[in-house]
Amino acid sequence: MQRKRKWAYIIGVALGDGNLSNPNGRAVRLRITCDARYPQVANEIAEALKKVLPTNAVSIVRGPKDTYFNISVYSNKLTEWIPWKVGRGSKIDQNIRVPNWIRESQSFTRACLRGLLQTDGSIYVDRGYTMLNFCNVVKPLALDVHTMLKAIGFQPTFTQTLDRKRIKYTVRVAKDCNRLVKDLHFYKA
Repeated sequence: MQRKRKWAYIIGVALGDGNLSNPNGRAVRLRITCDARYPQVANEIAEALKKVLPTNAVSIVRGPKDTYFNISVYSNKLTEWIPWKVGRGSKIDQNIRVPNWIRESQSFTRACLRGLLQTDGSIYVDRGYTMLNFCNVVKPLALDVHTMLKAIGFQPTFTQTLDRKRIKYTVRVAKDCNRLVKDLHFYKA
């Protein structure tokens, strides 16, 4: 159960800021890019990867000018868990979604949402109220996030806007946002 919860978290992070490749033709590589302002998040991602793939080396490499970290692992087991495929186009082209097994469990839903919000989410204060946004350009993924938030007891809104010739989907939680942040143990620092 704990290992599957870690996978749900990793899948959330990967859906947000992950990339799959097979550069050596032998093993799939998952690379997750994390803003260097959030070293705690980078360490959490690396530790989760070590737990789900204990026999594989996990690396954290700083990008140029220390602006980001790349957290990487090679494993063909990734193809069993990650919900898109190497060589079939971008996550946008593949209309990525959260796997059903995650959406069918509140525990896995929370873990996945945490990863998704750490990568493609933001917390801000507007007129004294805490708000949380999830923004993405993949409509099925944004709809999954909306559905998952409703499933764990929140009332998100869903909007779409044209942003640089591409539709951007935003899922926003305004009511009980502090409870959501606490419930998911969400942070970016």
